[in-house]
Amino acid sequence: MAVIEQIEQAVVDRLANQAHKLRRMVLDLTYQGQCGHPGGSLSLAEIMSCMYFHVLRVDPKKPNWEDRDRLILSKGHAAPIYYAALAEVGFFPKEALATYGQLDSILQGHPDMHTPGVDMSSGSLGQGLSPAAGIAPTPAPTWTGRRCTQNGALARRRFFPVSTPRRHP
Repeated sequence: MAVIEQIEQAVVDRLANQAHKLRRMVLDLTYQGQCGHPGGSLSLAEIMSCMYFHVLRVDPKKPNWEDRDRLILSKGHAAPIYYAALAEVGFFPKEALATYGQLDSILQGHPDMHTPGVDMSSGSLGQGLSPAAGIAPTPAPTWTGRRCTQNGALARRRFFPVSTPRRHP
């Protein structure tokens, strides 16, 4: 049975305030850049707030830290909320948000691995789960004679594919 973490009200309030701040950043970002999909980004505010400010183990000073958690944004057109969260955490200066969508900017219309903090370039809906499964840690194999067994030593890093399920009629 899964254990559900009880979160104190102060943490919930802090995350709600952070989600509100991310939403404002998305609106500023998409308006100033005159591009982007604000609706898709706004729908992820609570998820990104919770992930980047409560769950994920990341270090902007060491963006390539081997044991960091990884977030794969399958819904690539929600890049503005991704960039807002990454800037807020400190992967790049907030001033860089003003360059969103501009030629030669590190902040393009869909996430790109050249952007600090982005672990997977994305764009097509639903394409995040397969790459996340491919880069997820697995038990290290141990060879004994002709047999290969798993010793169960899982790596500490975790992967979080973020996608929005499609509803079919």
